[in-house]
Amino acid sequence: MSSKFARPNPAISPAVTRSMRVNLRRTRRSLVLLIAAGACHAAANRPAPATRDGRALVLSGGEYIHPALRRRFVELAGGPEREFVYVPTASSGIRLATGFEYEPSGADTANPTDRDFERELAQLFAVRRIRLLHTRSRSTANADTFVAALRRADGVWLSGGNAGRLADAYLGTRVETELRALLRRGGVIGGNSAGAIIQGSFVVRGRPDKPVLMAPGRTHGFAFLERVAINPHLLSQKRENELVTVLDAHPELLGVGISDSAGVVVRGDTLEVAGDGRVAIYDNRRHGCCWYYWLRPGQRFHLGQRQAVP
Repeated sequence: MSSKFARPNPAISPAVTRSMRVNLRRTRRSLVLLIAAGACHAAANRPAPATRDGRALVLSGGEYIHPALRRRFVELAGGPEREFVYVPTASSGIRLATGFEYEPSGADTANPTDRDFERELAQLFAVRRIRLLHTRSRSTANADTFVAALRRADGVWLSGGNAGRLADAYLGTRVETELRALLRRGGVIGGNSAGAIIQGSFVVRGRPDKPVLMAPGRTHGFAFLERVAINPHLLSQKRENELVTVLDAHPELLGVGISDSAGVVVRGDTLEVAGDGRVAIYDNRRHGCCWYYWLRPGQRFHLGQRQAVP
């Protein structure tokens, strides 16, 4: 290989050579500054992650999601301009507080009211847009085209209904994988009723055909909250003692019972009670007359230490 670029050219005067070197250094500095400016501009315009302390979950105990929980969900996702996905798979039929009714399709075909439902949901959550994502086919749940919306999402809400339907369709599929990836990159996952139950590691009433409290082989959830069993509708359906039975059989679990007008917001390992109602903590220990104790709105609980915190 020729070395002509490594040696000085005797035909060029030293003054010209010095001038060329100065111009070359100036050009290099200009390129570095230009690249740095472009990087700073890109960073300034890149959306910041919603959270920086691990998982962010919003769990609602009621059929109708408390407004405070909807606001926290949108806030944790980064605001109303972010990308939102709503998964109605747990339900056989949804009726919003506005009276709008929606029935998820039983097959991989569009429902004629899909777009109308998306507009209703966008108004409900006060966001720019929200997309539906639904299938009952595990094959579809593993398809690239199906999970693409989850890869773009900042917030995903799982509807109420029956947690067994969510497990049947999504447990162990790429949908679950992408939901975990969403949490790792700072997004938020919310859910009411069944959509809250499935986020624990232990699922109660996981059989869609016969939702008994504990159904062997139908008790595994997404485990976004490890060693936790979640039970919504705690007071309205008189379920206060159900998690006592669950912890008798599975003492390694922590039980979280949520009343209809309450919910919890989990950031990292800290759970905070939101809404107007109460949340019951079941730790397999007796607290006065009961095997659980209550947390009120604003109170917090450390999931790792398993105790209330200031």
